[in-house]
Amino acid sequence: MDFFDVVVIGGGSAGYAAARTAESSGAKVAIVDKGPLGGLCILRGCMPTKAILRSSDILALMHRAKEFGLFASNLSADLALIHDRKTRLVNEFASYRIEQLQDPKFSLIEEHASFLSPNDLNVGGGRVLSAKNFIIATGSTVAEFAVPGLSEAGFVTSDDVLELREAPESIIVLGAGPVAVELAQFFCRIGTKTTLIQRSDHILSKGDEDLARPVETRFREEGMNLYTGTKLLRVEKSKHGRTVFFLHEGIKKSATASIILQALGRKPNIDRLNLAAASVKTNQGRIEVDQKMRTNVPHIFAVGDVNGLHEIVHIAIEQGEIAAHNATHEDARQFNQRLKVSVTFTDPPVASVGLSEKECQKLSILYLKASYPFDDHGKSLCMGETHGHVKLLCSPDNGEIIGAHVVGPEAGEMIHQMVTLMYFRGTVHDLAQLPHYHPTLSEIFTYPAEELTQKL
Repeated sequence: MDFFDVVVIGGGSAGYAAARTAESSGAKVAIVDKGPLGGLCILRGCMPTKAILRSSDILALMHRAKEFGLFASNLSADLALIHDRKTRLVNEFASYRIEQLQDPKFSLIEEHASFLSPNDLNVGGGRVLSAKNFIIATGSTVAEFAVPGLSEAGFVTSDDVLELREAPESIIVLGAGPVAVELAQFFCRIGTKTTLIQRSDHILSKGDEDLARPVETRFREEGMNLYTGTKLLRVEKSKHGRTVFFLHEGIKKSATASIILQALGRKPNIDRLNLAAASVKTNQGRIEVDQKMRTNVPHIFAVGDVNGLHEIVHIAIEQGEIAAHNATHEDARQFNQRLKVSVTFTDPPVASVGLSEKECQKLSILYLKASYPFDDHGKSLCMGETHGHVKLLCSPDNGEIIGAHVVGPEAGEMIHQMVTLMYFRGTVHDLAQLPHYHPTLSEIFTYPAEELTQKL
């Protein structure tokens, strides 16, 4: 039996962050990951999707050349070449992560992990690891949903479409979370007839409705068939393709395409861990943790997608660091959700930090809000990017900014000035007084800030 101070199960972004943090504190660390090494973000998530989205974004802008006094002809997309570029980048990113995991300061074990007890882990070949602390960071996998006929008709996942080298003639996307909408717009822009079917009343349903509507408008302008507020009935396969039958506004409708992208959600990747042997509690398939990232078993932690708190890479990294610190130190750190950031890389992109209106209303938190549209902003008008707006939420007591949201050009970059301001608990008064260069996109935040100062 091999003994370690910390055993990290999973070598993705959260797992590596945990291993690095624990080792820097002097702990003897093992990483268990069957592979392929690299993690979800690098191999099948953030990086490959953003690589291919860059291609479709450029193509869409080229189609608008005449608007800017330019001319472009014979525009087309070659998915094989897009795929090759994506693969080169992913291989580069993965090689660096593999190099980090293979550092001799860690014991890297490329096997599946399964608990034998709260203190012992089977890693194959009769080898057992014992540890003072375990950190579970096994990420997520595509969830299955009981749509009648879907499995029989056949579907692809987000993992599958990233390997396509030829654009399908048509595609139906089931779901409208970040991955679903990003891929739907990608295929629509490279010439695939695209239909998106969403069960909720608007896409990106975890966020506020007003942040989703400008994206929906752009989708429809680009020729996407978009249905929200639906109920999926069944799926059938025929010689014409795959047909989805659904209710929309009380009317039975159908859509047919060559392939279906099932993007209804993901689930924690925990099935092979034998958590019952470790006495680790789960809730609806997710590992329960406290703000210290501890499970109900004090020396076992769970970070990243497996705990379901926020399925976002930078948050997974933060959780990994917190868990490793708490596994190796007496002074416990806690995960603070106040500055949670999210970005969806559609066009227009959507970015948020802090509380949404939905969350404020659910938690009975009083707030003031103000918005300002990009179609009345100098820099965005010059850029020809007029879809969307910015929105600020502040405390009615002192004007502290408690939420900031952007749907519009460069939202993912723009949100970080609000992250910085909120980190220091800045107010709308601070924002209104901060100098902003003109003309820039970022100065648009000063307009709702000024409005809110008048309400306080």
